[in-house]
Amino acid sequence: MKRYLETGEIVAVFGIKGEVKVYPWCDTPEFLTEFSTLYKKDGSPLEIERARVQKSMVVMKIKGCDSVEQAQKLRGTVLFMDREDVELEEGSYFIQDLVGMRVEDAASGRVYGVITQVSETGANDVYHVKKEDGSMCYIPAIPQVVAETDVEGGVMKITPLEGLFEE
Repeated sequence: MKRYLETGEIVAVFGIKGEVKVYPWCDTPEFLTEFSTLYKKDGSPLEIERARVQKSMVVMKIKGCDSVEQAQKLRGTVLFMDREDVELEEGSYFIQDLVGMRVEDAASGRVYGVITQVSETGANDVYHVKKEDGSMCYIPAIPQVVAETDVEGGVMKITPLEGLFEE
């Protein structure tokens, strides 16, 4: 499992005092405001002095970034979070941990394919599963279908809804 997960990108300068606008790559922009430290791709830490949500973006003040010129140099920087800084609710997972998981039938052990993407629909997430023949199927992330998620083992066991995998 990766320790550092992509969580957003600095897309613009905000104001004249070195603040930046961050496009969040997480469920809600509020999630990004909870961090006191984020990281660059090379692992170097960025100390966050303050962060607030503005519409669907996050406006952030990074320690040591005090001018438009300094903020401009950070544009395009992908921000990473340390998974150790987050406590997920029971039954919640990072999307990056689900992508690549093998999907098996909980009863028979039949392998259906591999999760390639997760869509957030509002009601529930939907897992995009690529089958061996290259075709796609879609699994609702609901308790009636997802029997077990083993992030460490890279396997999700499901009880498919009737007709889900019928040819």
